[in-house]
Amino acid sequence: MIKAILIDDIEQARVTLKKDLQVYAPDVAIIAEAAGVIEGAKLLKTMQPDVLFLDIQMQDGSGFDLLDILPEIPFKIIFITASDAHAIKAFRYAAIDYLLKPVDPDELVAAMDKLRKEGMNENEKYKLLNQSLKNHHQPHTKLALHTHDKIHVVNISDIVRCESSVNYTEFFFADGKKLLVTKTLKEFEDLLVGHGFYRVHQSHLINTKFIKEFIKADGGYILMNNGSNIPVSSRKRAQVVEMLERL
Repeated sequence: MIKAILIDDIEQARVTLKKDLQVYAPDVAIIAEAAGVIEGAKLLKTMQPDVLFLDIQMQDGSGFDLLDILPEIPFKIIFITASDAHAIKAFRYAAIDYLLKPVDPDELVAAMDKLRKEGMNENEKYKLLNQSLKNHHQPHTKLALHTHDKIHVVNISDIVRCESSVNYTEFFFADGKKLLVTKTLKEFEDLLVGHGFYRVHQSHLINTKFIKEFIKADGGYILMNNGSNIPVSSRKRAQVVEMLERL
């Protein structure tokens, strides 16, 4: 059984989630629950869950306040939020799961399936999340990437390019390292376009600071500083030329 603790200041929300878990994730056992930050912090000092379902906004503080209290986070966290655009963006950079209220059963099932596959302890991701939230006026500098065996926290500035591989994305770094990540290229495009990345082809997203040349022959392709030749789609060619003239 997966041991879970539920922290939410709305009793009906706790009741509903417990019922949903009984139906859609019967291997999850709620071993304790709390209605706020202080009560939850006391609970987590004495009990060790595998997963914490944590509301963001509560009457005595936020779920992030609770994380600041804890010296370590040796368990999985699934955040629950009504609506918080800034927090949701931070979750995506840190590759952290969240559920929007009211909780969609399909999203709950997907989150639990992911938890079972990835394991419970993801402390590095929560450190990245906390940094993102505390420095929310600053641009994000790091990104959490899931591979099959671990989570890599990388510097966005070190990414040379990303290439689509069906439902996966392969990352290529300035030091020659490569990572195959279990998300689509579109998901990363949404996060990286504000960091100087440009989608030049259906399968290719590049960091413009690593562009060396644009070769007009053979339909047009970009030569990167690491020697990679990146095709430019015909419908993107004019936009790419315009983008290069602005660099």
